[in-house]
Amino acid sequence: MKIAIAGKGGVGKTSLTVWLGDYLARQGEEVILLDADTALSLGQALGLKEAEIPIPLIQNKELVRERVGEGFFQINPKVDDLPDKISKQVGNLKFMVMGTIADAGSGCACSPNALVKALLAHLIVENRQWIVVDLEAGVEHLGRGTIEYVDGLIVVSEPSMRGLQTAARISILARQMGLKRQVLVINRAPSAFKLPDFPGLPPLSATIPVLSSLTSRQLESSSVLGLAEREDLDKIAAEIISALRG
Repeated sequence: MKIAIAGKGGVGKTSLTVWLGDYLARQGEEVILLDADTALSLGQALGLKEAEIPIPLIQNKELVRERVGEGFFQINPKVDDLPDKISKQVGNLKFMVMGTIADAGSGCACSPNALVKALLAHLIVENRQWIVVDLEAGVEHLGRGTIEYVDGLIVVSEPSMRGLQTAARISILARQMGLKRQVLVINRAPSAFKLPDFPGLPPLSATIPVLSSLTSRQLESSSVLGLAEREDLDKIAAEIISALRG
C-alpha cells in the first residue's frame, strides 16, 4: 500500500510517518519512507545525524546528469536500480530523501524534476512494498502530481482552527484530484477532544495525545522512535491503517 501524509507545518506529520513506518516494519512488512518535504526532517526524526542523511535526489547533480542529461534530456530515465542505490537502511526501514518537486505536475521540464518524478512513479506504481511519503507542508504540492498514484492520504492536524482549515483544504483538493480514500488524524489531542463540525474534513480515524516521553526528550534528541508510549502508538497506527483499507 502507498500512503501520503500531509498537513500544516508543525502538526506532527513527519513523526506520524516514522511511527507508521516503524510499526509496519515490526509487523514484518517491507517499508520505504520517502522524504518529499522542503524541511527534510524525516531523517532527523529517525534518529540520524545530519552527516548520515543522504543528499536529496533532486540536488544530486551528478546522478541527474547521468540518468537524465542536460538540454535535450531523457524523459523516461532508468530508475529501477535507484531505490537500492540511494536508499539508507535505518533499522528495519528503508529511507530515501527525494526533496520537493517544483511544478512537476504542471509541465515543468527541468532535469531534476524529471528524475524525481520518474522514481516516484516507479516506487508508487510498480513496487509492492509499503511506501509512506512525508509531503511538503501545506496544500501546494497536491497540485504538482506528487500523490497522483497513492492509495490513500492521511491528513494530520493539531486541535486548532488553522490546522483544521489547512486539513480541510488539503482534503478537498485531494478529492478533486480523485483521491477519495482519506483519513484525518488529530495530533496532540486533549483527553476530552471533540472534533468540531468543520466542512471538508475527511473522517477522523485516530487521535494522538501529547506524549510525555517525547516532550521530555525534544531538547536532547530529534528521534521520535523508542518512546515509552510505543504500544499506544502501535494501536493508533493499526487503527489508521485499518481505516485506510476500509
